[in-house]
Amino acid sequence: LTRLGYARPSIVVGALNPHAGEDGLFGTEDRDVIAAAVAAARSETDARVSGPTGAETAFRRASAGEVDGVVAMFHDQATIASKLLDWGEAVNVTWGLPFVRTSVDHGVAYDAVGRADPAGMEAALRMALALTEGER
Repeated sequence: LTRLGYARPSIVVGALNPHAGEDGLFGTEDRDVIAAAVAAARSETDARVSGPTGAETAFRRASAGEVDGVVAMFHDQATIASKLLDWGEAVNVTWGLPFVRTSVDHGVAYDAVGRADPAGMEAALRMALALTEGER
């Protein structure tokens, strides 16, 4: 997010389990693993990192402008929310790779070959360009 101009981004981390595991009732990963990763991110970066919190709450906060970004635990957790918020131009960004990777959020759309709206691809390319500016 700093590459996109956020000096000290606010990031909420979505939980893996329903209700962030309910203190172990629905799984212990949120309490035992994800919370530790959030604590490490707080101490190792300038980002304001919170969570784990329920994914629906994380994306509601993002939609309301309360946070700059959401880290989702799995693909569909993120794409449901992003498609609801902006179907045509939502962009998927894969972090942690040694290169910039963006894609349209609606998938390959084989059923729309030759007649698809290019807005999603244009948005993905704009995001990739924004993420690589300054690397040249």
